[in-house]
Amino acid sequence: MHIPPRVLTVAGSDSGGGAGIQADLKTMLALGTHGMSVVTAVTAQNSLGVQGAWELPAEAVRAQFRSVVDDIGVQAVKTGMLSSAELVETVAELLAGLRVPVVIDPVGVSKHGDALLAAGALDAVRGALLPTATVATPNLDEVAQLTGIRVGEEADMRRAAAAILDFGPRWALIKGGHLTAGDGPGDSAVDLLTDGTEEHWLRAPRHDNRHTHGTGCTLASALAAQLAKGDTVPQAAAAAKDYVTGALAAGFRLGAGIGPVDHGWRTRGAH
Repeated sequence: MHIPPRVLTVAGSDSGGGAGIQADLKTMLALGTHGMSVVTAVTAQNSLGVQGAWELPAEAVRAQFRSVVDDIGVQAVKTGMLSSAELVETVAELLAGLRVPVVIDPVGVSKHGDALLAAGALDAVRGALLPTATVATPNLDEVAQLTGIRVGEEADMRRAAAAILDFGPRWALIKGGHLTAGDGPGDSAVDLLTDGTEEHWLRAPRHDNRHTHGTGCTLASALAAQLAKGDTVPQAAAAAKDYVTGALAAGFRLGAGIGPVDHGWRTRGAH
């Protein structure tokens, strides 16, 4: 009997299915792994934004985590929305007891600009959560939130990565999708993966598609799935970049706002 690699997401629920737990599980399935979940918060969310969010008690988060890890086991973990210092510290304590790759997506703001992390939780993210990470995957807004560094061009990404690495993750993947696009047809979306010694610049063509809801969750989940399958960090990051680029290119409009990326793009042969 074939048992697929098992990957755990610790994140918030997106009722619209575009990001959060829902995007994580779709990504994990698409990449041939078995996804499991620890729900940290429930959101009322759609293509227009987040209309409400309700954090779960730390006791409920801890119980879900132990239930999955102690019985089924995990080969990799990915974290997303952890809205309070208490939840950040609870999850960091749980992760410290594992010996598997951990991908930390330090979610601070939604695609629509809604705050998803309390200001008081930033110190806990820096001091407790990031040190547990095999890879941390902040976007440029999250880099600014955590380090104060504003990235305006590619050259700034090295400084941003160094600042994130100072908090203790083994690798930093700085997502440059928010950099201002160039004018030429060859313009690309670029991410920087580094452990402070090795550097890997991951480039992909930009696509004329505004339906990008869930890209950050998808990239981090794809990275965790590939690590669970035995990839090295650079291999996993390259594969994750390829997956999210295809999903973004095939993204579709749902609702009146920013639609989700398409996790079924490979199944349908979309390019």
